[in-house]
Amino acid sequence: MKKEAMKPQWENFISIVKQEVVPALGCTEPISLALAAATAAHELSGPIDRIEARVSGNLMKNGMGVTVPGTETTGLMIAAAVGALGGDPDGALEVLHHLTPEQTAEGKRMIQENRVALSIAAVPNILYSEAKVYSGSDWALAAIADTHTNVIRIEKNGQLLFQAAPAATDEQLPQKENTPLTRCRLQDIFAFATQAPIESIDFIHDAANLNLSLSNAGIAGNFGLHIGATMRRQIDQGLLPDSLFTQIILRTTAASDARMGGAALPAMTNSGSGNQGITATMPVVVTAEYLKAERETLIRALMLSHLTAIYIHSRLPKLSAFCAVTTAAMGAAAGMAWLLKKDFHAVVMAISNMIGDVSGMICDGASNSCAMKVSTSVTSAYKAVLMALEDTRVTSSDGIVEEDIDASIANLGKLASNGMLETDREILDIMMKKNCR
Repeated sequence: MKKEAMKPQWENFISIVKQEVVPALGCTEPISLALAAATAAHELSGPIDRIEARVSGNLMKNGMGVTVPGTETTGLMIAAAVGALGGDPDGALEVLHHLTPEQTAEGKRMIQENRVALSIAAVPNILYSEAKVYSGSDWALAAIADTHTNVIRIEKNGQLLFQAAPAATDEQLPQKENTPLTRCRLQDIFAFATQAPIESIDFIHDAANLNLSLSNAGIAGNFGLHIGATMRRQIDQGLLPDSLFTQIILRTTAASDARMGGAALPAMTNSGSGNQGITATMPVVVTAEYLKAERETLIRALMLSHLTAIYIHSRLPKLSAFCAVTTAAMGAAAGMAWLLKKDFHAVVMAISNMIGDVSGMICDGASNSCAMKVSTSVTSAYKAVLMALEDTRVTSSDGIVEEDIDASIANLGKLASNGMLETDREILDIMMKKNCR
């Protein structure tokens, strides 16, 4: 394959990937609140007495049902409690990496004694978390907005210690004007992933290392809905074939099982989500292993997958009613199609097929059932790739798909940003009423 010298656009792509593909310990929404609590608690010298937490509606939806690593407990309240008691304010999305059993026990005790309060904040930000932490007569507050680690305000006893302007945000139109991603096309991403100097993109291999560890834990353990482990047993019983297709679903879903079930292992994320990072990684890794691909080939396929996923997700809100593991699986479809055919046309056809297939899957909050959605998405991805290998694709006569792949991706973004607003409100309303019964 042809290699070229670095270009300014490629430097921008590397910067974007390094920003959007980062390790996270636990689901990123409750972890964002844990980071706010840890940041606030850092300003206090005495023991933590109580916590008042507020989050945006979308963050509430995505944090209600997921297990916080190291706690065997679900929800945002435990995230706020252990974040304040044992969180590392400099740990970013790995804020809970030094959490101890004693701190976890104290966090659970605080919740049992009604010393942790949680409510929805009336803010315009889709992604917002705020923790007000009390110690005796002192208190400190930290707020995070727009991205999971973007601290915008710190206060102590009414005194403003830090204030940063939130990132420019339109509540429902996440794509900013004149950014490297809005100025590019999928063809540019393909050229970068397949031609850039390998030493400049080798870092993406870390995604394989981290998410492989999660996958192995999911297969061996009893996390979440243990879908991956169940499929492993079904292969042994002869109920499933031990095929590439089965292994892609099994090993990808097992990583999601482990992550959503509270495994104390970091995931490599994509666009702020561990499940998206897992979905953009594992199908490519499994396919590369099947083909006995060289390390460089795997790296290029991973870069194509992750940057394609970021490119498509940049058309979506940070959080919405649209399940974004589908867009991450579109990245995986691109990576798998390239591994199997080394052809841009096959990549385009695979993504087009996926847009025609799973463009309406809803997000009803982060929970163990996310592994089911991961399974559905990677199933669609593999099916889309198989169709592409036979030169078959969904065409512009079908639904929101257009002949131009970038136009199809733009249509997908419009559906998520505008068409699913009422769906998002209804989902949150249903979930809040269910949890109040």
